[in-house]
Amino acid sequence: MANVANIPVWREVGATPHPGIPVQTAPVVIVGAGPIGLSMALDLGRRGHPVVVLSQLDFVAAGSKAICFAKRSLDIFDRLGVGDAMVDQGVIWNVGKVFWGDREDPVFQFDMLPVKNQKRPGFINIQQYHVEDRLIEALAALPNVDLRWGHRMEAVEATADGANVAVATAEGRYTIDADWVIACDGSRSAVRDALGLDFEGRVFEDNFLIADVKMKGERPSERWFWFDPPFNPGQSALMHKQPDDVWRLDFQLGWNIDREAAVKPENVDPLVRAMLGDDVEYEQEWYSVYTFQCRRMARFVHGRVIFAGDSAHLVSPFGARGCNGGLADVDNLGWKLDLILKGEAGAALLESYDAEATAIADENILNSSRSTDFMTPKSAASSAYRDAVLELASELPFARPFVNSGRLSTAVALPDSPLNTPDVDVWFDDGVAPGFPALDAPLGGDWLLESLGAGFTLLADGWAGDAQGFAVINVGADDDVLRARYAIEPGTAYLIRPDHYVCARWRGPDADAIRAAIARAKGN
Repeated sequence: MANVANIPVWREVGATPHPGIPVQTAPVVIVGAGPIGLSMALDLGRRGHPVVVLSQLDFVAAGSKAICFAKRSLDIFDRLGVGDAMVDQGVIWNVGKVFWGDREDPVFQFDMLPVKNQKRPGFINIQQYHVEDRLIEALAALPNVDLRWGHRMEAVEATADGANVAVATAEGRYTIDADWVIACDGSRSAVRDALGLDFEGRVFEDNFLIADVKMKGERPSERWFWFDPPFNPGQSALMHKQPDDVWRLDFQLGWNIDREAAVKPENVDPLVRAMLGDDVEYEQEWYSVYTFQCRRMARFVHGRVIFAGDSAHLVSPFGARGCNGGLADVDNLGWKLDLILKGEAGAALLESYDAEATAIADENILNSSRSTDFMTPKSAASSAYRDAVLELASELPFARPFVNSGRLSTAVALPDSPLNTPDVDVWFDDGVAPGFPALDAPLGGDWLLESLGAGFTLLADGWAGDAQGFAVINVGADDDVLRARYAIEPGTAYLIRPDHYVCARWRGPDADAIRAAIARAKGN
């Protein structure tokens, strides 16, 4: 089932009625109701802010979209109250295997959760429409979030103290006078176009076929990637398990192809059977051909209009850095805009969002570009290099880190953030440095990350001083794993931001040092 734009429908919702007045006001308008827009609304909504979300669709879309959600995103979902729902429905995996040619054994395998004793796995696979459904369910419990289906942003005009958003519905038009607009409307962002903004970066000349198929059978919940397999010679292939007996098969096709012909079932079937066996029984779920870009906007903050997710940056799907990178934007922006809306920080704090989110995007683009160059060599020299690395990796451990089948998404460190307070004590590379995400560990009968609140938290050994403006977690004597990970000695303390990044640490702080670090992290 699809609408006139041929967007496949997962679940019908129905259009939200016109608000009935020509002009409204709103503190925050979010344009786009994909995983990034919905997560952004949930973040701000749980903090108590009124939010309007505009979705041009009046249904939850199906089709081939994001499926791989990294541990960092699962930690963010936990903070948003939907982590259990995602993990319970998803397919958990930690192990990836890389194959080459006709060799039956992998030349390399890796573990996406090398540090054990954490609450969440390295990854889960779950279809984007399931993720959106779980987020929509959570938003339904927040009366301060107004999710409007079938309300298309038609124009946006920046003003000195906000933006005017023109909205079109089947029942007529209206305008929202917004204090802040967050563009989460994807790679073809109408907000970006309305402001005359564009991307910078690379466009890759290659085509890949996604074949989501439904089939029974027992296969391991692992990521399998092939270089030059006999069933797709000279190209690459990928296989992932999803919920509901759906499997994501991905085949590199090359640049000069007939894209319409490539998705015809009679042309996909030989590839599927060559990969899985002639006797495999399967049903078509979704076929599509895609190309990709590694690009971003020069800035993500334009006055009172802020960009997040694919509206701000694009990467190849290899490495699962697209949606996971967008959730990192949400995590970074939410607490900062919260402080601004509550009057606890000035709008200048958003410059740190621009600095940190672009740094994260650059890291993702760098890894994505390198992965693509390794996976799809375009010269004899680069092909020879890749094959030499694969040959060595099958026998010698030193070569295995050079195998690049997609550097999978992990939390990006921000050591140069202006919000960090530099170390004044000697740490000898132990613990978690300022600018790095807090590392989970058992804490009593719980987990550290789920014990952190929505504000600043002091993780400490025996802190009994002033705690105004921050929460305190004193580490127990028996929390050995946590003590080792954070190199905690008597008197040690870490200041952790609302998005669970460490922003300061001391061997023996006083209240003034903690207050100064909080002020710096708030941009004051």
